[in-house]
Amino acid sequence: MKLDHTKIKTLGQLKLAGYQSKSIKDELRENLLAKISKKEEVFEGVWGYENSVIPELERAILSRHNINLLGLRGQAKTRLARLMVQLLDEWMPVVEGSEIHDDPLNPISRFAIELIKENGDNTPVEWIHRDERFFEKLATPDVTVADLIGDVDPIKAANLRLSYADDRVIHFGMIPRANRCIFVINELPDLQARIQVALFNILQEGDIQIRGFKLRLHLDIQFVFTANPEDYTNRGSIVTPLKDRIGSQILTHYPESVEIAKKITKQEAQLDSRQSDIIYVPELAMDLLEQISFEARKSEYVDAKSGVSARMSITAFENLLSTAERRAVLAGDSKTSVRLSDFMGVIPSITGKIELVYEGEQEGAGFVAETLIEDAIKSLFPNFFPKIDKLQRKEQETEYDELVNWFFDSEGFDLLDDESETSYKSKLDSIGPLNQLIKQYQPEISKEDSYFLKELLLWGLVIHKKLSKHRFEQGFQFKDLYGSYIRGL
Repeated sequence: MKLDHTKIKTLGQLKLAGYQSKSIKDELRENLLAKISKKEEVFEGVWGYENSVIPELERAILSRHNINLLGLRGQAKTRLARLMVQLLDEWMPVVEGSEIHDDPLNPISRFAIELIKENGDNTPVEWIHRDERFFEKLATPDVTVADLIGDVDPIKAANLRLSYADDRVIHFGMIPRANRCIFVINELPDLQARIQVALFNILQEGDIQIRGFKLRLHLDIQFVFTANPEDYTNRGSIVTPLKDRIGSQILTHYPESVEIAKKITKQEAQLDSRQSDIIYVPELAMDLLEQISFEARKSEYVDAKSGVSARMSITAFENLLSTAERRAVLAGDSKTSVRLSDFMGVIPSITGKIELVYEGEQEGAGFVAETLIEDAIKSLFPNFFPKIDKLQRKEQETEYDELVNWFFDSEGFDLLDDESETSYKSKLDSIGPLNQLIKQYQPEISKEDSYFLKELLLWGLVIHKKLSKHRFEQGFQFKDLYGSYIRGL
């Protein structure tokens, strides 16, 4: 039943309107069932979980469970918890002035009970929007029981001239203040074991104890916890009795395909409208960007247990566009397209987002980042051009011989970082065998995308040891492997 919150101002009016109390878990359950029956999307903007995490989360909500979302960093755990707010009723009535969102028909605090006793049906009622019914706390080692549950407030005792034996001297912590709300504790294993123990009664019986006060406050809270499995060994763990009181533990995961990863990156990246107007991003560039994260998750240099957050692709995309934008401004171009050489600009986004194992530390973060970009190129290369076998006879003819011979006969080919758009395109167009290979193997590709593909072909030949690439101060030089040496002889 939808009530007009603008007209109902007292307890009496609320009763006349036919309002009925219900717990937050029932509220979530009923609204979820309504959305499912109407085939509405419940967790909008979360991609890749349609057939895995979201059905499990919906089952947990329908079961009225407290939930633990367990997964590596950057797997949208907190986002899922925040989206649960959309399953709450839009407006909720509370006793006006109540610290703990007392239900006017079912008050639990001394303040609300006494106020209703004194005023009866004239007790003032206020309404809270569902956006205000979300509380979140990051678990850190310095969090105390007083922060979460409450403590005796000596200033309140002095001001009200009450003894410490009076329950009115209690200052409520975050959890009681989140009564009838969703309460999220992020990184639960980081919470000290003794603090976790303080949550036992709240989860099971709904009552709390503060400094010896036995308060029968039947709190009504939907708890959502998030945890990283690595935390179980690194910093702490979830104590077994607490795990036992959490109804459903749901495992999250990274995107399983490049297509899903691209959707997430495009949705989350913070772009300037000018960047969108002047920079063209080939779809292949987006594929390559996402492939870097996929390579990082299986790299021997990167700590797989720590995970590679989806935030890496998002910040790398922002850096990639900024690299192209800066280049265009320097060259005086009004329009530009993302180039493969622009990917050198995403290295700072990669180095800050990956945890290296010992071998990676030895090589250095910059080297690992460049290796991941090269591995991504190597993975995408066979999707567009004939595969280059690792072991080939020297005299064996390949599709790339003519292009390699072009570099053998030339003095080298330079692509500068700040090359203007016109110069960049004319340089790539000047390599006849390169154009021929694109025409032969990717005849359908648009002119705009063909330049990125030409660069991909050159970088792919370098990675497969068909050409050499040298980095100098202003850009890259591509040469054949042995021509300059033979000419020297």
